[in-house]
Amino acid sequence: MDELIKALETQKNPNIPDLRAGDTVTVFVRIKEGENERIQQFKGTVIRIHGTGNSESFTVRRIASNGIGVERSFLTRSPIIDKVTVQSRGFTRRSRLYFLRDRSGKKAKLRQKFTS
Repeated sequence: MDELIKALETQKNPNIPDLRAGDTVTVFVRIKEGENERIQQFKGTVIRIHGTGNSESFTVRRIASNGIGVERSFLTRSPIIDKVTVQSRGFTRRSRLYFLRDRSGKKAKLRQKFTS
């Protein structure tokens, strides 16, 4: 039975590093418009990581123009994700950062985690 489950799982995308809630990331997504294909960047803060295996996903939140928050969920094993780069690691004690939805401006920023 385990062999059957392992056969159905897709390969993990090697261009996605280990992510945690609070990380500021840039997600490079392949967008197909007609016959053309381009790469679009989505920069923001990871507010949650959900699931395991094929259904693993992460949600990124960014502040668009006029202070409007935009959230987008990405499947970790999706082929449309070209790569993910981590700009900074945020210090947080929570795994779900939904409280950031109610905040704006400087209050919506997280402290940076310093690695030594």
